[in-house]
Parts: sequence; structure tokens; C-alpha cells
Amino acid sequence: MAMTMDQLAKQRKEEQNRELKERLMQLKKERNAIILAHYYQRDEIQEVADFRGDSFLLAQKAAQTDADVIVFCGVHFMGESAKILAPDKTVLIPDERAGCPMADMVNAEGLLDLKRKHPKAKVVTYINSSAEVKAVTDICCTSSNAVKVVNSLDADEIIFAPDKNLGRYVQQFTDKKMILWEGYCNTHDLLTLKDVEEMKAKYPNAQFVAHPECRPEVAAAADFVGSTTAILKYCRETDCDEFIIGTEDGTGYQLRKDSPHKKFYFASKYLVCPNMKVNNLKKVVRALETMQPQIYVPPVIADKARQALERMLQVQ
Repeated sequence: MAMTMDQLAKQRKEEQNRELKERLMQLKKERNAIILAHYYQRDEIQEVADFRGDSFLLAQKAAQTDADVIVFCGVHFMGESAKILAPDKTVLIPDERAGCPMADMVNAEGLLDLKRKHPKAKVVTYINSSAEVKAVTDICCTSSNAVKVVNSLDADEIIFAPDKNLGRYVQQFTDKKMILWEGYCNTHDLLTLKDVEEMKAKYPNAQFVAHPECRPEVAAAADFVGSTTAILKYCRETDCDEFIIGTEDGTGYQLRKDSPHKKFYFASKYLVCPNMKVNNLKKVVRALETMQPQIYVPPVIADKARQALERMLQVQ
């Protein structure tokens, strides 16, 4: 029986991916390279990654690796963090257009101005920020350790930037005064309580899990709130077999890999980060072939930003 056009296209795509994967393995060996992929990346990238993780885990891997080249499959601030923590490594990003709208919502000048207004406050900046912003920060955090970081500081006031939703979540677990920057994640902030209620009505036996970058009323409706890694762990270990997922849809790859017998429904069709999705397998291969685009952070910026990142990694 002759194959349909769709079947032919699918077969060709599979052949191309096999060829790309073979080329990638060759290049990794030649360059002594590793591939770090965020959980929000396309499935085809997560399949070939040496390490999959959230911002915190990938920052740790970048700091610890013996590889000469790091291909960071994420967005630009993640590549910057890797370069800051591993300054002697070559850090590549498959597509330099992979930015982060939330990171663009805060700048160093504005943060310094807020520090002048609150001189006794310590600045905690989400890792989703530029190197310039990290350079005027006391300590960085990720969604997985934000509460620990805030509570570790010897200060009664905390300037928290740029994610107001994560800041409001942290506020529930600290007595410190939180001064919140008015930033947010474009993708997570799109999820509404109405979306969640509709999904709960459709799947009454499913638990709802949410990322703290979601709006406060959405997080309040969740059975579990946590970082991407925490959500994956919860879904993997709990007895429930159905989940409504309140975070970016790239996590579906690891969720299905961990628990193939469980069912996962994303809370909205809009939980897709377009910036994360600009990377693909072909671009990863091309980056290693051309050794471009490379991440560069000026040393004077990197030295200051490194202090904020290393302080974060030291918080237990």
C-alpha cells in the first residue's frame, strides 16, 4: 500500500532527525561538548540532552562540568548564567533570538534606583534576569529555592525582582517585608482561574499542580505548587493518576517519560513559551559546527553577577 503524503513527510522527518543525531554525537565528541536543555525545550532537544533540568539544576551543571563547550538549550539569560559560572568554557546558544520577556522587564538602572529608596533592603533577583541586573543584586534565586534564599538573608526588607507572582508566593512563607518589582512571566501569567475551573470540571479526578509564576489566585487553587522540578517529582511520586498541569507544556516530555501510565492535561493551550521553542535539533547541530552564536558577558559584569549566583548555590 502506498504511503500518504503525511506518512512520507513523517518518514522523512524521522530520517532527518536520525542523521542530525548522528552528526550531533560526532560533534560532541570532537568539541568535548555537553548539551544542557531546559524542561521547556522541544521534545527533540530534550531527547539528545546530556542533562535536562530547571534553571537551578542547569546552573549547577554548568558550574561543575569538565566539558570545554556548553550548548545551552534555553533562553539567553540561562546561557549568560552558564558563562558567568564557567567563564573558561565556550557557551553556545542555538538561537540568539531566544530571549525572555520577563527578564527584559527589569534593568540595572531601575533596580539601583529602587535600592536607593530602600537602603536597608537586600536585593533578591530571580535567575530569569540579565547579567547586568544580577551584577547589582545581593543574591539570586530560582523558583525551587526562592523561599530558602529570602529567609537566609539578614534583612527585614527584601527587594524582589522581577517576578511579582513568585514574590507573592514567597511572601506567604516569610515574615520579611517584600518590595516587589512589577514583572511577570508572559506564559504563566496567561493562565486564569477560569481556565483551571473549566479543566477541573472536565477532569474531576485530576489534581491541579501549578508553578509559582502563575497568578496568586491560580496558585491558591492548586493541590500542589512548586518549581518545575518539584512538580515533576510530585507527579511521579504521588498516588494520583491524573493531573492538570499549570506550567509550560515542554514539561510534558519528562512527565510522560517518568510516568507513562499516568494522564496529564495542560491547564491551557496557551502554556507555550515561544522563546523556548525557537531552538530545534538542526540549530543545535549548526551551533556546534560553526561554534556560534557564543555567549559573551563583559568581565566587569560577570565578576559581580557571579557573586550573586554563587551565593544562591551555597544556600542549603
